[in-house]
Amino acid sequence: MVKAIFFDIDGTLLSMKTHRVPDSTRRALEELRRKGIKLFLATGRSPAWLGSIEGMLDFKFDGYVMLNGQYCIFEGQVLRDVAIPLESLEPLIPYIEENEISCEFVEEGHMYINIINDRVLAFREKIGGTGYDTHVEDLSRIYSHKTYQLLAYIDEKDEDEFLAHMPNCKAMRWCPEFADIVIADGGKDKGIEALLNHLGISKNDCMAFGDGGNDISMLEYVGIGVAMGNANPPVKERADFVTKDIDDDGIEYALRHFGLM
Repeated sequence: MVKAIFFDIDGTLLSMKTHRVPDSTRRALEELRRKGIKLFLATGRSPAWLGSIEGMLDFKFDGYVMLNGQYCIFEGQVLRDVAIPLESLEPLIPYIEENEISCEFVEEGHMYINIINDRVLAFREKIGGTGYDTHVEDLSRIYSHKTYQLLAYIDEKDEDEFLAHMPNCKAMRWCPEFADIVIADGGKDKGIEALLNHLGISKNDCMAFGDGGNDISMLEYVGIGVAMGNANPPVKERADFVTKDIDDDGIEYALRHFGLM
């Protein structure tokens, strides 16, 4: 029996083509709520985006696994709050400055970037109004504010070298343009675990939907992991079920497949 479902946002609930939530997905969310199933967001976005996220989705969720599992909220209570330690951030600063690598530094309520280059501008144009629009700020903020994750604008082939300058961290790639960087023991699965422990719900009674590399850990953790039809190939390989594309009513299709609609 499915008691809780976790949804990624970009490419899962929110179309990358239309930049909106498909009507079929809206109907599905409402029907799941009527059935008493708890519904959660599991996203790389920060709590600073909560208002705009719920505005874009036009739906209020029961709880939030945010910052790729590093910051989790249920009924206003913070259940998990795990930042990147300074000893992992300090060695990185001279490396990204010397090599002119763009990185967005994500705090609980704020984001900033060290350099805005063509790669960053191209991504912002691609994602449209649903994306980030951060500004350049002094990296000395790492000493006065908690940093939960980085968005490193690097190619996959450069991840190992990048991480060599950021000890005890790992990369999870949602899109070709950048990688999400969090602590080595982080991830959406850790956030979901904290939330389910609080609610007393077994992971076997949960389902999750995702499309990117940062979703793999949660798809493998829950009882039923569903990859969107538009998901990256490695995500599909690790999922229990591959549904249709987001723009082809993929969420509704999977829910009907599992008898939830």
